[in-house]
Amino acid sequence: MKLEILAILAACLVLPLEAQQIKRPERKSLLDADPAVVYLEQTIGKPLELNVIKEASVFSGKDGQHRVGTLKTDQIVKLEAITDKIYRVRGQGKHGDVVGWVAPWAFASKDPDFVENLRKFYERQMQVQALIAEKQVAVGMTLDEVGKSLGKPSKTSVRKTAEGQAGRWEFVIYEEIKNYVTEVDRQTGAVYRRLVSVTRREKSRTAVEFEEDVVTAVEESEDRIGGSVRIVVPPLIFRW
Repeated sequence: MKLEILAILAACLVLPLEAQQIKRPERKSLLDADPAVVYLEQTIGKPLELNVIKEASVFSGKDGQHRVGTLKTDQIVKLEAITDKIYRVRGQGKHGDVVGWVAPWAFASKDPDFVENLRKFYERQMQVQALIAEKQVAVGMTLDEVGKSLGKPSKTSVRKTAEGQAGRWEFVIYEEIKNYVTEVDRQTGAVYRRLVSVTRREKSRTAVEFEEDVVTAVEESEDRIGGSVRIVVPPLIFRW
Protein backbone atom coordinates (compact mmCIF):
# COMPACT_ATOMS: atom_id res chain seq x y z
CA MET A 1 0.00 0.00 0.00
CA LYS A 2 2.83 2.37 0.90
CA LEU A 3 4.49 1.65 -2.43
CA GLU A 4 1.27 2.54 -4.28
CA ILE A 5 0.99 5.85 -2.39
CA LEU A 6 4.61 6.69 -3.15
CA ALA A 7 4.05 5.91 -6.84
CA ILE A 8 1.02 8.22 -6.96
CA LEU A 9 2.95 11.04 -5.26
CA ALA A 10 5.88 10.60 -7.65
CA ALA A 11 3.53 10.79 -10.62
CA CYS A 12 2.00 14.01 -9.27
CA LEU A 13 5.47 15.51 -8.96
CA VAL A 14 6.59 14.42 -12.42
CA LEU A 15 3.54 15.57 -14.38
CA PRO A 16 3.92 19.30 -13.63
CA LEU A 17 7.59 19.14 -14.67
CA GLU A 18 6.68 17.49 -17.96
CA ALA A 19 3.95 20.05 -18.54
CA GLN A 20 6.48 22.83 -17.99
CA GLN A 21 8.85 21.25 -20.53
CA ILE A 22 6.07 21.05 -23.10
CA LYS A 23 5.06 24.67 -22.58
CA ARG A 24 8.57 26.14 -22.75
CA PRO A 25 8.79 26.45 -26.55
CA GLU A 26 5.37 28.14 -26.61
CA ARG A 27 6.41 30.63 -23.92
CA LYS A 28 9.60 31.38 -25.85
CA SER A 29 7.66 32.08 -29.04
CA LEU A 30 5.43 34.54 -27.20
CA LEU A 31 8.48 36.73 -26.52
CA ASP A 32 8.46 37.74 -30.19
CA ALA A 33 4.71 38.20 -30.55
CA ASP A 34 4.06 41.74 -29.31
CA PRO A 35 2.21 43.56 -32.13
CA ALA A 36 3.61 46.91 -30.95
CA VAL A 37 7.21 45.73 -31.39
CA VAL A 38 9.29 45.31 -34.57
CA TYR A 39 11.59 42.27 -34.37
CA LEU A 40 14.64 42.65 -36.60
CA GLU A 41 15.11 38.90 -37.07
CA GLN A 42 11.64 38.74 -38.61
CA THR A 43 11.97 41.84 -40.79
CA ILE A 44 15.57 42.22 -42.00
CA GLY A 45 16.73 38.71 -41.12
CA LYS A 46 19.44 39.64 -38.63
CA PRO A 47 20.07 41.89 -35.63
CA LEU A 48 21.92 45.18 -36.01
CA GLU A 49 24.85 46.29 -33.86
CA LEU A 50 25.14 49.39 -31.70
CA ASN A 51 27.97 50.84 -29.61
CA VAL A 52 27.25 51.46 -25.94
CA ILE A 53 28.50 54.94 -24.97
CA LYS A 54 26.74 55.34 -21.61
CA GLU A 55 25.84 53.02 -18.77
CA ALA A 56 22.11 52.42 -18.80
CA SER A 57 19.45 50.48 -16.95
CA VAL A 58 18.09 47.37 -18.66
CA PHE A 59 14.41 46.56 -18.27
CA SER A 60 12.55 43.29 -18.82
CA GLY A 61 9.70 44.97 -20.72
CA LYS A 62 9.31 47.88 -23.11
CA ASP A 63 7.29 49.76 -20.49
CA GLY A 64 10.51 50.18 -18.45
CA GLN A 65 8.98 49.20 -15.12
CA HIS A 66 11.06 46.19 -14.03
CA ARG A 67 14.85 46.70 -13.99
CA VAL A 68 16.97 43.57 -14.59
CA GLY A 69 20.49 44.99 -14.78
CA THR A 70 22.89 47.66 -16.00
CA LEU A 71 24.45 47.71 -19.45
CA LYS A 72 28.22 48.32 -19.45
CA THR A 73 29.86 50.92 -21.67
CA ASP A 74 32.52 50.39 -24.36
CA GLN A 75 30.96 47.32 -25.96
CA ILE A 76 29.02 46.37 -29.08
CA VAL A 77 25.53 44.98 -28.48
CA LYS A 78 23.05 43.29 -30.79
CA LEU A 79 19.86 45.21 -31.45
CA GLU A 80 17.06 42.62 -31.56
CA ALA A 81 13.83 44.62 -31.45
CA ILE A 82 12.56 48.20 -31.35
CA THR A 83 9.62 50.44 -30.64
CA ASP A 84 9.60 54.14 -31.46
CA LYS A 85 10.96 54.91 -27.96
CA ILE A 86 13.08 52.02 -26.67
CA TYR A 87 15.33 49.20 -27.96
CA ARG A 88 15.76 45.57 -26.94
CA VAL A 89 19.44 44.60 -26.99
CA ARG A 90 21.67 41.67 -26.06
CA GLY A 91 25.02 42.40 -24.44
CA GLN A 92 27.12 42.43 -21.28
CA GLY A 93 25.83 43.76 -18.01
CA LYS A 94 27.79 44.42 -14.83
CA HIS A 95 27.02 40.90 -13.62
CA GLY A 96 27.11 38.88 -16.84
CA ASP A 97 25.05 38.56 -20.01
CA VAL A 98 21.90 40.63 -20.16
CA VAL A 99 18.95 40.93 -22.54
CA GLY A 100 16.36 43.64 -22.23
CA TRP A 101 15.05 47.06 -23.13
CA VAL A 102 17.31 50.13 -23.04
CA ALA A 103 16.78 53.81 -23.91
CA PRO A 104 18.30 55.01 -27.25
CA TRP A 105 20.51 57.67 -25.61
CA ALA A 106 22.84 54.90 -24.37
CA PHE A 107 23.97 54.05 -27.92
CA ALA A 108 25.94 55.34 -30.90
CA SER A 109 26.28 54.05 -34.44
CA LYS A 110 28.19 54.57 -37.70
CA ASP A 111 24.99 56.22 -38.87
CA PRO A 112 24.71 59.53 -36.97
CA ASP A 113 20.96 59.60 -37.67
CA PHE A 114 20.33 56.04 -36.53
CA VAL A 115 17.69 57.03 -33.94
CA GLU A 116 15.62 58.91 -36.52
CA ASN A 117 16.11 56.20 -39.15
CA LEU A 118 15.05 53.46 -36.74
CA ARG A 119 11.98 55.51 -35.83
CA LYS A 120 11.05 55.77 -39.53
CA PHE A 121 11.71 52.06 -39.95
CA TYR A 122 9.45 51.29 -36.99
CA GLU A 123 6.61 53.46 -38.33
CA ARG A 124 6.86 51.80 -41.75
CA GLN A 125 6.78 48.30 -40.28
CA MET A 126 3.71 49.15 -38.19
CA GLN A 127 1.93 50.18 -41.40
CA VAL A 128 3.06 47.03 -43.19
CA GLN A 129 2.03 44.76 -40.31
CA ALA A 130 -1.44 46.34 -40.31
CA LEU A 131 -1.76 45.77 -44.07
CA ILE A 132 -0.66 42.15 -43.75
CA ALA A 133 -3.19 41.58 -40.95
CA GLU A 134 -5.94 42.87 -43.27
CA LYS A 135 -4.57 40.86 -46.25
CA GLN A 136 -3.99 44.04 -48.23
CA VAL A 137 -1.05 45.40 -50.23
CA ALA A 138 0.33 48.86 -50.96
CA VAL A 139 2.84 50.61 -53.18
CA GLY A 140 6.24 50.50 -51.47
CA MET A 141 5.88 47.01 -49.97
CA THR A 142 8.45 44.34 -50.78
CA LEU A 143 7.54 41.12 -52.59
CA ASP A 144 8.24 39.20 -49.39
CA GLU A 145 5.70 41.37 -47.57
CA VAL A 146 3.18 40.92 -50.40
CA GLY A 147 3.60 37.16 -50.08
CA LYS A 148 2.97 37.31 -46.33
CA SER A 149 -0.22 39.27 -46.98
CA LEU A 150 -1.74 37.49 -49.99
CA GLY A 151 0.10 34.18 -50.13
CA LYS A 152 1.39 32.52 -53.29
CA PRO A 153 0.53 34.38 -56.52
CA SER A 154 -1.75 32.72 -59.08
CA LYS A 155 0.32 34.06 -61.97
CA THR A 156 3.75 35.66 -62.25
CA SER A 157 5.71 37.37 -64.99
CA VAL A 158 9.23 38.78 -64.81
CA ARG A 159 11.02 41.13 -67.20
CA LYS A 160 14.81 41.48 -67.00
CA THR A 161 16.57 44.44 -68.59
CA ALA A 162 19.94 46.16 -68.37
CA GLU A 163 18.46 48.47 -65.73
CA GLY A 164 17.30 45.61 -63.52
CA GLN A 165 14.32 43.33 -62.96
CA ALA A 166 10.62 44.16 -63.08
CA GLY A 167 7.47 42.12 -63.23
CA ARG A 168 3.89 41.48 -62.21
CA TRP A 169 2.16 39.19 -59.73
CA GLU A 170 -1.53 38.35 -59.88
CA PHE A 171 -3.63 36.99 -57.03
CA VAL A 172 -7.07 35.56 -57.78
CA ILE A 173 -9.58 34.62 -55.09
CA TYR A 174 -12.38 32.25 -56.06
CA GLU A 175 -15.64 31.40 -54.36
CA GLU A 176 -17.55 28.16 -54.72
CA ILE A 177 -21.25 28.28 -55.58
CA LYS A 178 -23.25 25.14 -54.89
CA ASN A 179 -25.97 24.35 -57.42
CA TYR A 180 -29.03 22.39 -56.31
CA VAL A 181 -32.12 20.96 -57.99
CA THR A 182 -35.46 20.40 -56.29
CA GLU A 183 -36.78 16.86 -56.53
CA VAL A 184 -39.81 14.96 -55.23
CA ASP A 185 -39.54 11.48 -53.80
CA ARG A 186 -41.94 9.33 -55.84
CA GLN A 187 -42.72 7.01 -52.97
CA THR A 188 -43.18 9.45 -50.09
CA GLY A 189 -43.89 12.70 -51.92
CA ALA A 190 -41.24 14.47 -49.84
CA VAL A 191 -39.57 17.47 -51.47
CA TYR A 192 -35.82 17.84 -51.12
CA ARG A 193 -32.87 19.58 -52.71
CA ARG A 194 -30.03 17.64 -54.30
CA LEU A 195 -26.55 19.02 -54.95
CA VAL A 196 -25.76 18.58 -58.64
CA SER A 197 -22.62 20.66 -59.14
CA VAL A 198 -20.24 23.21 -57.67
CA THR A 199 -19.30 26.26 -59.73
CA ARG A 200 -15.99 28.03 -59.09
CA ARG A 201 -16.31 31.76 -59.75
CA GLU A 202 -13.72 34.52 -59.54
CA LYS A 203 -14.47 36.72 -56.53
CA SER A 204 -11.63 39.22 -56.66
CA ARG A 205 -8.33 39.86 -58.39
CA THR A 206 -5.29 41.80 -57.22
CA ALA A 207 -2.29 42.54 -59.42
CA VAL A 208 0.95 44.13 -58.25
CA GLU A 209 3.69 45.51 -60.48
CA PHE A 210 7.19 45.70 -59.07
CA GLU A 211 10.70 46.86 -59.80
CA GLU A 212 13.68 45.38 -57.96
CA ASP A 213 11.36 43.58 -55.50
CA VAL A 214 9.47 46.75 -54.50
CA VAL A 215 5.82 47.28 -55.48
CA THR A 216 5.31 50.24 -57.83
CA ALA A 217 1.61 49.80 -58.72
CA VAL A 218 -1.45 47.93 -57.45
CA GLU A 219 -4.60 46.97 -59.39
CA GLU A 220 -7.64 45.62 -57.57
CA SER A 221 -11.03 44.37 -58.67
CA GLU A 222 -14.38 43.96 -56.89
CA ASP A 223 -15.13 45.85 -53.66
CA ARG A 224 -11.85 47.72 -53.31
CA ILE A 225 -12.05 49.54 -56.66
CA GLY A 226 -12.45 53.28 -56.26
CA GLY A 227 -10.63 53.48 -52.94
CA SER A 228 -7.56 55.61 -52.39
CA VAL A 229 -4.21 54.13 -53.34
CA ARG A 230 -2.35 52.83 -50.28
CA ILE A 231 1.31 53.82 -50.15
CA VAL A 232 4.00 52.98 -47.61
CA VAL A 233 7.60 54.17 -47.46
CA PRO A 234 9.91 51.80 -49.41
CA PRO A 235 12.08 49.58 -47.18
CA LEU A 236 15.02 51.30 -45.51
CA ILE A 237 18.49 49.87 -46.12
CA PHE A 238 20.79 49.70 -43.10
CA ARG A 239 24.49 49.77 -43.99
CA TRP A 240 25.85 49.65 -40.44
